[in-house]
Amino acid sequence: MSGAGAATADVIIIGGGIHGCSSALHCRLRGLDVVLIEKDHVGRHASGVNAGGVRQLARDIAEIPLSVHSMDIWHRIEELVDDDCGFTNEGQVLVAETQAELALLKKRMRDLRAKGFTHEELIDAAELHRLVPAVAESCPGGVVSRRDGAAIPFRATQAFRRKAEALGAVIRDGERVMEIRREGTSWAVFTDRAKYVAPKVINAAGAWADRIAAMLGEPVPLEVIAPMLMITGRMPAFIKPVVILRGRKLSFKQFDNGTVLIGGGHRGVPLRDENITVLDWAKLAVSARTVADVFPIMRTAHILRAWAGIEARMPDEIPVFGASGTSEGVYHQFGFSAHGFQLGPGAGSVMSELVATGHTNMPIHALRIERFRENAVARSSEDME
Repeated sequence: MSGAGAATADVIIIGGGIHGCSSALHCRLRGLDVVLIEKDHVGRHASGVNAGGVRQLARDIAEIPLSVHSMDIWHRIEELVDDDCGFTNEGQVLVAETQAELALLKKRMRDLRAKGFTHEELIDAAELHRLVPAVAESCPGGVVSRRDGAAIPFRATQAFRRKAEALGAVIRDGERVMEIRREGTSWAVFTDRAKYVAPKVINAAGAWADRIAAMLGEPVPLEVIAPMLMITGRMPAFIKPVVILRGRKLSFKQFDNGTVLIGGGHRGVPLRDENITVLDWAKLAVSARTVADVFPIMRTAHILRAWAGIEARMPDEIPVFGASGTSEGVYHQFGFSAHGFQLGPGAGSVMSELVATGHTNMPIHALRIERFRENAVARSSEDME
């Protein structure tokens, strides 16, 4: 893979989260030589510290085809990576706390059915309380996605890494990309340690992906965020599905050992250049109060630990996925806005198809990076009218 002072490959992947590692694995399955470059270590940021939700539930319409494809892979994940990744599929339930919230869910259900999607199922209060007996009696219903579940994020990311390496991918931890430039028909990627050359590059750099895009003259409005999570001491078993709320921010899962993971979107402060996050304890207290309201059994729980990861959020909260709009041979795979873990296996599969063949039948048009430039032009035109 080396020559003339630079390591060469068919594709260079920048970023060692679950997306970069999944793309590395799937590219190797297609016979492509792969170098993956990670500035810290694989799974160091969002992919190793998220809530582990594996959900099709409540996704943006633009993401659903990719999510459905990815869920099919999750259900045979051990065949792919030789590890079950801690994946369980007890379903995920979106709880409506009020009749008004339930009415909005009914409208969404009509929209999904009109588009041919059937993975979400509206449930009444009786079915909600059968699935989630500990939920507050006042909740009138919700939505369930029965194939959904959860997995262990760091374990899953490392499983993708191990399998990619076993198939011949080269993974370089602790190297920071400093420059990308065109050299003939290939791209030269310079790190603080070495030079790599390949005709194809995948930008899967997560919260740092905007900096990679900027090197290519393709700036994007990426926001760096730090979603917070808490975990409790052991509780008696009282819930199997993962539960989420939309009116108030909450995601909720009990592990087999009785501990309960609490998340849902409240954010700390990310210090991207320092590689650290600062927790917002007032917002964590809001999450704790929400849990106590919806699950009275949790009023006696003890919080043992809280943390946050560094993630990338896009203004429309859907990822940037697909070919670059400025640079031939470059592909983007970032901006999953705190819900990208489930998409990792399927996104890697589709990305490898794009890299190997230049096209895919997966409907990803709405995820392309050009949407931000097009939106800016549209706003400018409106301002001139």
